[in-house]
Amino acid sequence: MEASRQSAYQEELNHLKLTVERLQTQLQELEAIPIYHGYDLAEQSLEAMRQARRERLSKSLIEPYFGRLDFEASGEQRQALYLGKHGAENEETGELLVIDWRAPVASLFYSFTGGEETAVYDSPDGEVSGTVYLKRNLVIRQQELQRVVDTYVKGSDQLPVADEFLLYRLGENKDNRLRDIVSTIQSEQDRIIRAAKNSALVIQGVAGSGKTTVALHRLAFLLYQYREQVRAEKMIIFAPNRMFLDYISGVLPELGVGDIQQTTFTDWALDLLEHDVKPAPQETTYSYWFGSGAKQAAMDAEVPGRYKGSTAFMSLLDELLTYYEDHHLPENDFEPYEDAVLSAETIHQWYKVDNRHYPLAKRREKTLARIKRWLEMQLDTIADPKRKKEQRKAAMSRLRTYQKGWLDPSPLQFYTQLFMPAKRTLPLPEQLLAQIPAAIQEESARRLKKKEVLWEDLAPLVHIRNRFNGMDRSMMFDHVVIDEAQDFSPFQISLLKQYTPSGSFTILGDLSQGIHAYQGITSWDEFLHEFDPEKSAYFQLERSYRSTMEIIYFANSILKASGIPFLEAVPVFRSGDKVKQLPLPPGQTGQALPNILAQLESNHTLQTIAVLTRDDKRSREIHRMLAEAGIEAALLHAGLNEYEGGLSVLPVYLAKGLEFDAAIIVDVDDNRYTANALDAKLLYVGATRALHALWVVYEGVPSPLLSKAEESFFITENITG
Repeated sequence: MEASRQSAYQEELNHLKLTVERLQTQLQELEAIPIYHGYDLAEQSLEAMRQARRERLSKSLIEPYFGRLDFEASGEQRQALYLGKHGAENEETGELLVIDWRAPVASLFYSFTGGEETAVYDSPDGEVSGTVYLKRNLVIRQQELQRVVDTYVKGSDQLPVADEFLLYRLGENKDNRLRDIVSTIQSEQDRIIRAAKNSALVIQGVAGSGKTTVALHRLAFLLYQYREQVRAEKMIIFAPNRMFLDYISGVLPELGVGDIQQTTFTDWALDLLEHDVKPAPQETTYSYWFGSGAKQAAMDAEVPGRYKGSTAFMSLLDELLTYYEDHHLPENDFEPYEDAVLSAETIHQWYKVDNRHYPLAKRREKTLARIKRWLEMQLDTIADPKRKKEQRKAAMSRLRTYQKGWLDPSPLQFYTQLFMPAKRTLPLPEQLLAQIPAAIQEESARRLKKKEVLWEDLAPLVHIRNRFNGMDRSMMFDHVVIDEAQDFSPFQISLLKQYTPSGSFTILGDLSQGIHAYQGITSWDEFLHEFDPEKSAYFQLERSYRSTMEIIYFANSILKASGIPFLEAVPVFRSGDKVKQLPLPPGQTGQALPNILAQLESNHTLQTIAVLTRDDKRSREIHRMLAEAGIEAALLHAGLNEYEGGLSVLPVYLAKGLEFDAAIIVDVDDNRYTANALDAKLLYVGATRALHALWVVYEGVPSPLLSKAEESFFITENITG
């Protein structure tokens, strides 16, 4: 067996050397061609293609490929195919040096799991069948071959060892960036990545199932497979916050993909609204929900966020907008001067019939322009220049007065009047407004008096803006990715559908991490109902690749203790340290943390550690305690744009989507983490951030959510401050 491995290693070493030489030759030939700086469009296009090849070859030289597939298509010769992040070929002979991981035949590398059955993949020319003889994983770093693992050898007594390579990659430490997974894509992930373009995929994935990375790889695949139909600049990723965008920022460039829009829903909406609204400080909202003793009412349908995020509210808003469009025109005739009368009936005809295909603001603009043209025609009938001048002056004054009587509210002004009856000046039907629950009217009015809007107000405001001003075709998307989608609302999904004519979506999240239930969803059906069943699909990813078995089973026990239904995470067989629970006397957390950090650093090689708190206020207190102990740490908060790695202190809600080599969750007591659903989900999020080591710290009485943790997966420590 050892001789066979040595032989395989030497074979791959020789092939790597030959491949690197060929790639270097191609790059040198390209670099020898002078860069074109002229204005000839054809030459500019050729130079752009050459530059793209230079960049691909430069990246390929570092890590030319990651896998080998020996495949014999029916009726053809057996080939050894090498798979990489970027395809490469010998331009003189047409020989494929490296096959792009997104190519149809490359799907076999991810979907074929062994056995003697015929291997099949879909190609542009139809189904191709054949025999797989070898699947080999390779680790190449800086042109050096570091590892060779055969995950399948036809006819061998050796059992498939795909998990050996997977565990090797999962055991690596985290830095401050999410990494690509092209070398370890699993078959269930590959099915999502390669799904048809014009479909809406909803993905429920447990913590650590690779949802985000799968979505990013799907974008890269769509751009490769449908390069004539989709454009990178017409794709968009909606992430939960800017820090998370920074965290995932390296994946797409590593896959050779650029120009994809990446934003938060808040930033996107504010741009459309031209920043005419002021969002309330995020910490104000979060501290209300995530402060000591979470609000069980978060699941209540009449919580403002859930009500305003419903499609029922969207429908009510449409009814109100339609009523307003039909009733906001002046009812009086326009009489610019004696013997010149333009009837209200004619004006309404122009507005409601002749200009009915335009959005409200454009209809108003066009109708007023037509009134002005009519006025000019009337004035042209006056022969006496002096009288004409006098009449024009008087007529223009009356026209300005008439225009002022034609109400023209901004989206925020219209929206505000829905909740503030005392200041209502717009024609709005009371019977429709009465459908808005009184508690929501009261809470919304309190906010809007300060001219502040919350997350749940942004989708309605953009919807009003679109009814007023229409939708710019240049703002449409070819594909939309929504990460942490359990925190989105049906209203937001319906709104984004209007911007995505193809219906091409990748919507991913985890209901067990739905810590923003006061604004999000409780079932994926709330989104699936928005799409044609024939053009949508639901996937579940149950396997967690992030954390050790001990951490995953411990995290599952938290949700079990709360009694809420959830999709149980199934870990890969990667064992590590037991979860450490540390009970402390009151007031000792700050003194104990330096000891915990010292123990972590002595037992592990760690690049990222997180101290996770219940809320922002507690994060600031813990950060101060560490500073007083001479320990440097980054204090992370909602307004940050970047995540730098190292030791960080942050509230649990902000850690969602991030990963750390080790995590320390503080204050897991019966006061801050009760047995309700929101507390359980918060603690579950905190526990599943850790890859290799997890500490749970509490003073006094522990949270009841810790009661069902099996002792085989945790140990009680006795560190004192």
